[in-house]
Amino acid sequence: MNAAQEAISHNRLTVPNDLGQDASVEITSELKALLADVFTLYIKTKNFHWHMTGRHFRDYHLLLDEQAEQIFDMTDDIAERARKLGGATLRSIHDIVQHQRLRDNNGDQVDAHRMLLELRADNLQLTGYLRAAHGLCDRHNDVATASLLENWIDQTERRTWFLSETING
Repeated sequence: MNAAQEAISHNRLTVPNDLGQDASVEITSELKALLADVFTLYIKTKNFHWHMTGRHFRDYHLLLDEQAEQIFDMTDDIAERARKLGGATLRSIHDIVQHQRLRDNNGDQVDAHRMLLELRADNLQLTGYLRAAHGLCDRHNDVATASLLENWIDQTERRTWFLSETING
């Protein structure tokens, strides 16, 4: 049995690339954690969007909806990049919970200011994870994943900036 047949029989994906097995495993593992964090941030942003109250309701509601859409748009690219590298990606809510590093917020009553502070902190934390993943890609010369990460870092910094200006306004 050749390697491709063996991989199929073990239900593993084989994708030819010049990064090597170690690089593919390390990068796809990091992408899985990033994807879990992005889904966590998406759900939290939508949660706060849905439960926003107060005198700035409309502005905050629209801001969080815009940010949630941008966050959700990252998910498919992250998952598809992991698959292109030959790895698996998230399969369920349980899988997200096992890999997420950002914390959920299940509070019944969260005031608007606290919501914005928490989302700003989460976006800052996500920026750190994205930068760390970029460093991993640099070590393995994975320029394609690094390029995607650069765009996501810029978007995440922009969300952080908007949240900061809103909080300080």
